[in-house]
Amino acid sequence: MSTASAAAGLAGTRLRELRARALWLVPAAVVALGAPFSLSDYHVFQLTQVVVYAIAVLGLNLLTGFSGQISLGNGAFYALGAYSAVIAMTHAGVPYWATPPLAGALCFAAGYLFGRSAARLEGLYLALATFALAITTPQLLKLDALERWTGGNQGVVIDKPVSPIPALFNHDRWLYFFCLAVAILLFTGAWNVVRGRTGRALIALRDHPIAAGAMGIDVAAYKATVFGVSAMFTGIAGALGALLSGFVAPDSFQLALSIQLLVGVVVGGIASIGGTVFGAVFIEVVPDLTKHASEVSPALGWLADVQYPMYGVLLIVTVLVLPGGVAGAAAVVRHRLTRSGGHASGAPRSAL
Repeated sequence: MSTASAAAGLAGTRLRELRARALWLVPAAVVALGAPFSLSDYHVFQLTQVVVYAIAVLGLNLLTGFSGQISLGNGAFYALGAYSAVIAMTHAGVPYWATPPLAGALCFAAGYLFGRSAARLEGLYLALATFALAITTPQLLKLDALERWTGGNQGVVIDKPVSPIPALFNHDRWLYFFCLAVAILLFTGAWNVVRGRTGRALIALRDHPIAAGAMGIDVAAYKATVFGVSAMFTGIAGALGALLSGFVAPDSFQLALSIQLLVGVVVGGIASIGGTVFGAVFIEVVPDLTKHASEVSPALGWLADVQYPMYGVLLIVTVLVLPGGVAGAAAVVRHRLTRSGGHASGAPRSAL
């Protein structure tokens, strides 16, 4: 086969892949932009929470899915981002729109320093170190010495953002589109990073760190940097979550939050950017469905008591039935749609 023919075949395959992706992206864009105008304020709140969780799950996926560092403590960075936003607004008069980048910068520094100190830890040892971080953070936020800033056990209440154009967006819809704009920027940045040289280095680090080091990759630096980036994404999500709820308290950031984020990564798809959205929907919708079902039918009241065991059961089912998560199943469907439009061959590519 000539070089020209090979290039033409590759271009045709890429075009079919782009068309297959458009089958998912166009409806997703229509839903994301149109849904808030047809939903109640409560459901707009839920949709905004899904966007916030998607950012946090994406941050954890960059760390665990792409670089192979297991973290059970990203809830601590979520809390740090939330409290930094609240403290900046209440004590320094920082406008709400400036708090996400502020929280991101602070959490990047904290994550980078933690990643540097834990650079030699791997596997279960790293998981235990981050587990300790998640356990310790809520207790630190309750200290009397920090009560002036954190509000202690009572937490801190803030005023939620107000829409600058109430004739077009009410307050809930305005906050949704604000969070959506931030999410689009972060998702685009993550997409570009993982598809470039840095992404290939992270995957090499995940698959074989010794070989990655032998190839010239600075293992410690990459580990610390991706830890910082993961913390930055999670901290920005925490700041947005604080703006959304209008309230922060230490008990809102228990270990269960870190577990929820990890569940979202697994259900959505390890090493998948698009899959984080499915994971975010899962961790937001499943508890609400169990609560609603228990309220509607007295016979289903037991569902409210087994919310977290259900997480475990559904996680096991997902691993057994969909080892690649929802994104993995979507990648298989997209690959089949691509092949139906031509004669492309080979295994389906990882869903990014």
